[in-house]
Amino acid sequence: MTLIYGHRGAKGEAPENTLASFQKCLEHGVRRCELDLHLSRDGELMVIHDPTLKRTTGRHGKVVQHSAEELVGYDARQGGPGWVHPCPIPRLSELFEKCDFEHWQLEVKSASRVRAARTVLAIQALAERYGLLDKVTVTSSSREVLRALNRLTPQLSRGLVAEYAWLDPLKVAKHNGCELLALNWTLCTPERLEKAQKQGLHVSVWTVNEPALMRRLADFGVDSLITDFPGLAVATLTR
Repeated sequence: MTLIYGHRGAKGEAPENTLASFQKCLEHGVRRCELDLHLSRDGELMVIHDPTLKRTTGRHGKVVQHSAEELVGYDARQGGPGWVHPCPIPRLSELFEKCDFEHWQLEVKSASRVRAARTVLAIQALAERYGLLDKVTVTSSSREVLRALNRLTPQLSRGLVAEYAWLDPLKVAKHNGCELLALNWTLCTPERLEKAQKQGLHVSVWTVNEPALMRRLADFGVDSLITDFPGLAVATLTR
């Protein structure tokens, strides 16, 4: 049975990485999600994909230049389909409080050694506070982030995000003690999938939005797929 993860909530149906988007995902009965994290100026975990504010809020500057209090006042509706009501950038703590997901893929983008350390420690502290340590996997394509996870928060489940095949993703995942491989769907051959699963990895492929592709990857035997349209995925894979 292939599991379904909502990509940034339900990115194709609501403004990405907003509470509305994650609620939309849950409305479809999809209780797994993938999201992106950046630290605010005052060290809070904010749910936003880009390091800058421009694309989703129309504002200037980087996320890290703004306090959490400022960021939750910014409307992130530009990051997706039309939406009537304002959609603030959420704190991760708000989603932990309001959204009952059974598993969270928390992606951390590339970061300096210091920022990677601060981010993974903040994730662990928040997951502990909400009793979600066993429901979180921190994913990244950044060696710096994966090293920080190994060094500072070894009890956090971790995953490698692999977009390109220029380095063997299975070797990188094994080297970093990963339990999950978030694989760009174009890299998901039956051979690589089988090898990864034999290595004990949960293989999660992204971003899968076409029904025919959903069915094909499910037939391959992927463990989960990440989609902008969780409702469509449910309809496609439960027929």
